[in-house]
Amino acid sequence: MTSRVLVALRIAAPAARVFEAFTAETDRWWKPNPLFDLNGRPDGRLSIEAGGGGKVWERYPDGTRFEAGEVRVWEPPALVEFTWRPASFAAAQVTSVRVAFEDLGAETRVVLEHLGWDEIPERHATRHGFPLSAFQRRLAEWWQDQLGGLGAEAVRAG
Repeated sequence: MTSRVLVALRIAAPAARVFEAFTAETDRWWKPNPLFDLNGRPDGRLSIEAGGGGKVWERYPDGTRFEAGEVRVWEPPALVEFTWRPASFAAAQVTSVRVAFEDLGAETRVVLEHLGWDEIPERHATRHGFPLSAFQRRLAEWWQDQLGGLGAEAVRAG
């Protein structure tokens, strides 16, 4: 996995609070997007189970759920890393999301890296036919928007 999308921002809350909002309150700030959906459903709410080996789920109002990944690294309040697999991926296809939380006192620097897109062919439905660099720009914009929602939730409820 050599290609990556990198997004970084500061959130006006301590790292422990931002980590908690990212992992335990994901359903409050996560916004599904049809361009980067996990399972073809616009009504999913993301959740992350605590600890190494925990699952990343997209849950639906009808009670069903889709396993989108698995937590590989769990180091509160500094780091979480998980696999990321939309339903359209073949069994061997997987990407990885690594999120670091750097405590800067009253603020937290959040650095998100989404790795492995060079392993997903341009013709794959998830890439929408975009060349890798164009796809990565769009994905970075999407993650930036998601982290903006995280920031709002971390500050609002903190």
